[in-house]
Amino acid sequence: MKIDYLLKGGYVIDGRKAEDEPARADVAVAGDRIVAAGDLSNSYAEKTIDVNGLYVCPGFIDVHAHSDFVMLADGRAEGKVCQGVTTEINGNCGLSAAPLFGAAREQREKEIAQYGIKERWSTFPEYFSILERRRIALNVVTLVGHGNLRASVAGYEDRPLSDAEMQRACELLKESMVSGAKGLSTGLIYPPGVYADTEELISLAGEAAKHNGIYTSHMRSESDNLLESIEEVIRIADGAKVRAHISHLKTSDEKNWGKITDVFKKIEEANAGKLSVTCDRYPYIASSTDLDAVLPSWAFEGGRHKEIERLKNARERLARDILHQHPEILSVLEKVFITSVLTDRNKWVEGKSIAEISRTLNKDGLQCIFDILLEEDLSVGAVFFMMSEDNLKAILGKPYTMIGSDSTARCFDGITSTGVPHPRGFGSFPRVLGRYVRDEGIMPVSEAVYKMTGL
Repeated sequence: MKIDYLLKGGYVIDGRKAEDEPARADVAVAGDRIVAAGDLSNSYAEKTIDVNGLYVCPGFIDVHAHSDFVMLADGRAEGKVCQGVTTEINGNCGLSAAPLFGAAREQREKEIAQYGIKERWSTFPEYFSILERRRIALNVVTLVGHGNLRASVAGYEDRPLSDAEMQRACELLKESMVSGAKGLSTGLIYPPGVYADTEELISLAGEAAKHNGIYTSHMRSESDNLLESIEEVIRIADGAKVRAHISHLKTSDEKNWGKITDVFKKIEEANAGKLSVTCDRYPYIASSTDLDAVLPSWAFEGGRHKEIERLKNARERLARDILHQHPEILSVLEKVFITSVLTDRNKWVEGKSIAEISRTLNKDGLQCIFDILLEEDLSVGAVFFMMSEDNLKAILGKPYTMIGSDSTARCFDGITSTGVPHPRGFGSFPRVLGRYVRDEGIMPVSEAVYKMTGL
């Protein structure tokens, strides 16, 4: 047997079970396959690597990634590969690479062009074909974004889907699943997902379940209405007879940190009742998303152009509604940091808090947010420090929690290296193993590897 690589003397964790103890073994690789494991001291290999005293395990699966477009811009994915990630699951939070029809395609055009991507596509087979030609560094799995489905059939209107639109959305979902997608994802704080009711989600999740797909959800609330949002996920799982997964489980805002016990109780009662509810989490207490996520849902209706118009002409109403929904927002702007902008003239704000920027410009905090969004044509990333370290540890320690970065696959140079991004895109997996396994002792290393692989 010809062996290309022989890893000698390591402790193997195969990732199949959380409780499996590491076992000392050599590992032989031929081509792109592991071909033998055990005592291979008499075997010859083209290259032998001494891993004595180290752990050998499968490549990690980033269960919550957002590289749908950046993988076409730069498929090296260095920020993930250097963490040991070899597979990403994309299409999360209601946004996937396809289907892209009508308003869905129009809404994503700017982002696709921004990354210098020349090709255009509408369906998953077309997208996969482009990916394959790129010879990307990672294996890619994708979900179907509910936002893609809804925008493709009904645009960004705040209304229920008609029967014909619902039928078309189910057809697009079915076509996507048959083409290789693995489930349905929702982003229920983002347009147009925010406009969907629970019954719509049950119907679509049921269609995914027919093809052995899962249902994942960035829930309607991760703060004040957190418990109600957990209940909605469970209702969808039960109504659609589908395996459900909660994206980046968290308790946001200090006043909600005490809800974590009830969160766990609801999930565990659902699992005891024969449903399947899992979750993922990144090992940081700061979240990251687009800055315009702070706007009320009505601001998004009609798409990007309408949102920009409202930032120009409806500021008083925007500010009033934001303060009504988030009365504490002005007191927490020290904890909201800008991570990326498009224009050179505003590069100085990257890495600074909204409070610091507003002091520099001598502007009200909300007006400062509105101005930055307008000047950057909505393309502003932000980090929000709103979570509890104790809750993070408790979530990571649960047996149904997987590890995900909630990040795109960036590189150290080139088009995906811009801005001052959240460190989760470069450090999530080693941080779990280093800080929370080795230093904090939240779980054994074999359980952590299981959560990054087999689970």
